[in-house]
Amino acid sequence: MRVVAGKARGTQIKSIESNETRPTKDMVKEALFSILYNKVQEAIFLDLFAGSGAIGIEALSRGAQKAYFSDKNLECIKVIKSNIEKTHFEQDSVILNGDFKNIIEKLKNIKFDIIFIDPPYNKGLGVEAIKLLSNNNMLSNDGIIVYETDEIENVPENIEEYERYNYKKYGRNILNFYRRKG
Repeated sequence: MRVVAGKARGTQIKSIESNETRPTKDMVKEALFSILYNKVQEAIFLDLFAGSGAIGIEALSRGAQKAYFSDKNLECIKVIKSNIEKTHFEQDSVILNGDFKNIIEKLKNIKFDIIFIDPPYNKGLGVEAIKLLSNNNMLSNDGIIVYETDEIENVPENIEEYERYNYKKYGRNILNFYRRKG
């Protein structure tokens, strides 16, 4: 796995050796950041269910101002720390270990420009996370939530104050894009 573009382009990063995580493929990362191209510069980025931290690191590499990484798996946290050190983004990163509900509570006073959510598939955790983010008003006014799902997962068009305005399918992965209604 590698950083696709930006300051850390080509840097090899690690993933954990587990069936619990599925790293986002380079092709999907490239497509995601092509779509987010105009939004990433100077963005405050949240990588929820971060796994290896590859998505947040990619955002930093492409010019995000700050990235917050969250995962409840301690092995993932160790890999995220290692990957951030390898890419030299320590000053721009905040790493949080814990359940997503507790992390959202800790971060509730921060407005994020981009929130990437990649929870375990087919457990409803992404929808639950988006509801909590909405209840705590954590997305900036023109911010975007990207919710990665499996192709068989049923995703609502509307979650609280957010509407799905776009989605893209890459193999079995679907990137669902949400923003404030209106």
